[in-house]
Amino acid sequence: MMIGSIIIIFYPIVASFVLSLTDWNLITGFDGANFIGLSNFVTLFQDSIFLRGLRNNLILLTVVPIGLYLSLVLAVIINKYVFGKDAFKVIYFMPYISSTVAVALIFRVLFHPSDGPINQFLLSVGFENVPGWIASTTWSLPSVMIIIIWTQIGLQLVLYLAALQNIPQELYEAAEVDGASAFYKFRKITVPLVTPVTFLLLIQGLVNSFKVFDLIKVLTDGGPANSTNIPVLYLYQQGFEELRTGYASSIAVILFLILVIITYLQWIGQKKWVNY
Repeated sequence: MMIGSIIIIFYPIVASFVLSLTDWNLITGFDGANFIGLSNFVTLFQDSIFLRGLRNNLILLTVVPIGLYLSLVLAVIINKYVFGKDAFKVIYFMPYISSTVAVALIFRVLFHPSDGPINQFLLSVGFENVPGWIASTTWSLPSVMIIIIWTQIGLQLVLYLAALQNIPQELYEAAEVDGASAFYKFRKITVPLVTPVTFLLLIQGLVNSFKVFDLIKVLTDGGPANSTNIPVLYLYQQGFEELRTGYASSIAVILFLILVIITYLQWIGQKKWVNY
């Protein structure tokens, strides 16, 4: 396991840091790599496409709290009011285990600006100015966010259902005796006692938000006009399409540092809001 981790994880990380300080590309080979110091990073933070992609990625992070809230509400409803919980677990979990490429291709049809079923339905019920979805610079990123929430909600729902079933019912019964409302019980009992699962899903969701590649690649390829481009996709474009491996490695280093900082801040902050 240690050998595998060194080869698959640690060596590529170290190599990315080293290559980010060079102008190496895949064609010239290692002999053509020249040490250029921090020039790649200086160029990177003057690159309008990278900066826009970074902003898009920060907007994309909002899918995490939205998805967690929806998943928790659905989990509470299914756990308390719905018969046949296992069937609903399967239904909501199916998008999560489905092929991302297949999901992207399906939503390319659904979100088609003129012939797509969604806009056709909106037109049929009286909407005149329907969204352009993935063909619009305004709606393309929200379209990606909708798909991410839809695909991730299954895993979050299943984990929240498991957490809800471990909450002692005596707490709810005591709250009912004291006259607590359903919303009060949700806010004061349910939400605090599922915070360990929330913390796990929060870290996973934020990390995954910086790794959304295949969905955007198939759905929009970063367009239109880079409105859905994010750093990991720009890394691929620079490294494997433009063959600027050193420059792509500098993007990888920035992403690595961002994820380390976000994860560290969450580990520090969880001491104040996670109840074990």
